[in-house]
Amino acid sequence: MTIADRWLLPDGMDEVLPPQASRMEELRRALLDLYHRWGYDQVMPPPAEFLDSLLTGTGTDLDLQTFKLTDQLTGRMMGASADVTPQVARMDAHSLKRQGPVRLCYCTNVLRAKADQHQGGRSPVQVGVELFGHAGLEADGEIIHLALASLQAAGAEEVHLALGHIGIYRSLAEAAALSDEQESALFEALALKSPSQLAQLVHASVSDPAIADMLLALGELHGGAEVLSQARERFAGAPASVTAALDQLDALYQGVLARFDVSLYVDLAELRGYQYHTGMMFAAYVPGYGHALAKGGRYDDTGRAFGRARPATGFSMDLKQLASLALVSPRSGAIWSPAKQDESLNAAVVALREQGERVIQALPGQRTGPAEHDCDRRLELIDGRWQPTALTQETSAS
Repeated sequence: MTIADRWLLPDGMDEVLPPQASRMEELRRALLDLYHRWGYDQVMPPPAEFLDSLLTGTGTDLDLQTFKLTDQLTGRMMGASADVTPQVARMDAHSLKRQGPVRLCYCTNVLRAKADQHQGGRSPVQVGVELFGHAGLEADGEIIHLALASLQAAGAEEVHLALGHIGIYRSLAEAAALSDEQESALFEALALKSPSQLAQLVHASVSDPAIADMLLALGELHGGAEVLSQARERFAGAPASVTAALDQLDALYQGVLARFDVSLYVDLAELRGYQYHTGMMFAAYVPGYGHALAKGGRYDDTGRAFGRARPATGFSMDLKQLASLALVSPRSGAIWSPAKQDESLNAAVVALREQGERVIQALPGQRTGPAEHDCDRRLELIDGRWQPTALTQETSAS
């Protein structure tokens, strides 16, 4: 191994340097403060859990993303957290056991076995909110509102929001009496946006012509508000749950339009998170990024395995990517202190730091000066007192 090889990071793992690290921390604080004002309590889930707890109710997708290891104390298999949402669902159901609606938020590192094509690399800093205990549209609307407010706080100027509802596909698949294998194949065809493959599978698997036409229509129903009207026509005679899902999407669509200046898009074949979600789903996009910066939806009853089935809805984002939305300038406004052992100087430095000032004290023999450390002032002894003075071109080099 060469010396250069020792410094290589694994694919998908990245480090965060100044000033981006400072930007991330500022944004983390801003988002958690935003969620606090909405009544969300912060939680900090562990970085690893036993697999039978960590992967409960999440389907195979998260299983493939989870790094697995053996607990040396018990011999049981553990997993590094690849998605905080199931952990927060466990905390609501098993650890907190509160009555009524519960609002929780988080911001923590996660680790993924492979890069997520929809949301960045293998070491995101996942930030998000979860609302448990309310099955109504009001809860879904609140979650979408907070997701859009989060993007605004991060500096997003042009947001495109895609809405969908997994219940429509689930209801049609159930009405078609598909086997698990047939349903999985049909799901793949819809996810790939392949009309020919979809048509071939539907004709081979669905005997009811009316249901077959509805499943084929799923691949065509994407666009603006007109999609919801078209869907009501195409799904006339569908199970009542399909009509209910369209009503929910319509209400959410109108609610977003009334509050936000965003571009709205409806996609009834958007099935990302199929094994995980149970109702409405959404994804928020920003120009310049090929994947959603925020995504979420309803995932009822995830806590059932922990003895407490609860309605649930929420969203998550990668703080690293959010922090890249706005240009970051190097921090300025620091005060340079000379390298002297002087009690009055030390007292002045302590006082300034207590006031919130950034003070950088030189070390003996240091060759770099205030300019290299982005200082715009320096401490000088004036009339017997150490005071900050503005840097000039001459003094900035010393």
